[in-house]
Amino acid sequence: MNIKTAVGAALLGIFWSSSMAFALDTASKGPSGQTREISAREFGSTLPPIGFVQFCVSNPEDCKSKGGKTFKLAMSPERWNLIYQVNAYVNGKIAPISDQDLYGEPERWAYPTDAGDCEDYLLLKKRSLQELGFPPEALLITVVLDEKNEGHAVLTVSTDGGDFILDNRRNEVLRWRDTDYTFLKRQSHTDPVQWVALVKQPSPNSGFVSGGTKH
Repeated sequence: MNIKTAVGAALLGIFWSSSMAFALDTASKGPSGQTREISAREFGSTLPPIGFVQFCVSNPEDCKSKGGKTFKLAMSPERWNLIYQVNAYVNGKIAPISDQDLYGEPERWAYPTDAGDCEDYLLLKKRSLQELGFPPEALLITVVLDEKNEGHAVLTVSTDGGDFILDNRRNEVLRWRDTDYTFLKRQSHTDPVQWVALVKQPSPNSGFVSGGTKH
């Protein structure tokens, strides 16, 4: 079953229209009326996560620059539909488990088949969206700190309406500012093996991402 058929079947009966209305609302004002940044600010180059480096050694084709320039993806109802479907489908298909429990290693990034942790989810989502025609330079692997100040990984979709986050912890697709995460770093738009800092000071938690099945 291809990804289009699978995600369509998996999400039959979901109230897609209400989620679509949220995503298509590109208002950039906060509750007090102040202007909010719709895209994460970049502060220069930084080191990639350890697991990503190892992933690229094992999957060199997935870490090559494709030469595209679509940094801010122009969105349409069809593209929003595919984003929501892929996010929810992968979240439902993959069971959460730590790298230590799955591989006997503290950190390993890989495409999951039925189980994995946060970076495995996002790798599958990124590949699935690329297979559906999304440009890879608009799909950015991103490292954050969660509400407990623990490392976590999500997929940023960089659009003409701002940065949106695909997260294995929720099916809802949120703006980056609405996640309550601290954004540390992500892939560069121009070169997938290069990473850019999203904070001015590096974090000690930015090298390793996973820590348990909560991811």
